[in-house]
Amino acid sequence: MSVDFAALGAAFGQQLRVAGLPVTPARTSRFLDSIFLATPSSLDELYWLGRVNLISQRDHIRLYDSTFHRFFSGIVHLTNTDTPADAAPSGAARSAGDHSDPPSTALNAKAQAPPLTTATPGPSTDGDSDDDESHSLLAAASSVERLTQRDFAECSPEELSLLTRLVEQLPLVPPTRPARRKRRHRRGHDIDLRDTLRRARRTGGEPMHRARKRRTQKPRRVVLIADVSGSMEPYARVYLHLMRGAVAALAGAEAFVFATRLTRLTRSLADGSPDQAYREVSQATPDWSGGTRIGATIQEFVDTYGRRGMARGSVIVIVSDGWETVDPQPLARAMTQLHLLAHSIIWVNPRSAAAGFAPLAGGMAAALPHVDTFVSGHSLVAVEEVVQAIGSNSRRQA
Repeated sequence: MSVDFAALGAAFGQQLRVAGLPVTPARTSRFLDSIFLATPSSLDELYWLGRVNLISQRDHIRLYDSTFHRFFSGIVHLTNTDTPADAAPSGAARSAGDHSDPPSTALNAKAQAPPLTTATPGPSTDGDSDDDESHSLLAAASSVERLTQRDFAECSPEELSLLTRLVEQLPLVPPTRPARRKRRHRRGHDIDLRDTLRRARRTGGEPMHRARKRRTQKPRRVVLIADVSGSMEPYARVYLHLMRGAVAALAGAEAFVFATRLTRLTRSLADGSPDQAYREVSQATPDWSGGTRIGATIQEFVDTYGRRGMARGSVIVIVSDGWETVDPQPLARAMTQLHLLAHSIIWVNPRSAAAGFAPLAGGMAAALPHVDTFVSGHSLVAVEEVVQAIGSNSRRQA
């Protein structure tokens, strides 16, 4: 049995398009032709074939790296179990202009890379080794595909460990807002009078060439507030990794968690060492996996941080199942105030993916009228929808 490289390459090209890269069918076809000609024996070789054929701009490298790692990490995870998990670094850690080495996976240039189609552990014979290798590659890719669709609450600790690494590597694009300053731009709508008059000195005072300008864009602040009560335990740890990735990637991003009280974790998550960051997180949140008081904690955020400027014009991401243990009216009042301050509010409810879900819980029903975007975020694919919602951050149309 031979590996269906055409299907594998087409699927990878589709993932790159979903991630936002302009991968055309012609580039995908050229990538497949190079695979058949070069016959890559390691992930590093496959990485470079894709990088040469599928992208053409330097600022696409970082997004290509993270997508490549997510798509092929299942092969590394299943066939190279001797390599420590920490050996797979984040694609975001590499600069867009770095051309020296591909993103390190478990296979790197310093060590001998095992074959791309290394067989999975199990009995085999020499006569059908090629079949085993083909099954290994396809099984690895299909396993990761299934894992990306699985609810976090149904994953084993090993699967969650892999998913949290992938969550940290999601390409977070900061939402933008118009800045006050204007810069020269040939497609601008406003005439740059000063530059136009300066150019007119070359043509005897006649403004033959009109210079134009337009407003620049500035990143909006993103504030993430996650529920770490007992009902959200299967999802809280995953979103802690998303928070860490946001604090590292987005300028001015803020991170909070709450159960019975609000705790700010921005400084803890900004630490370069994951172990140290999570130790500080556990020490700073004594109410982890406890009860929940959503209304009181959202009101505390509005009073302590929101009105002082943190929420003004920001994109607020609230991760909670909406299970309020007290009267939901304080939550409705707090959300009304927060909606007036923020640019948009994204509510992530992992329980909404369940069959027959309806926002009937007191807290969820009280908050929903003030929410601009409502998503589930229960799986890796759903978390990617959360990331896309953060980048778009458009208000819901009435």
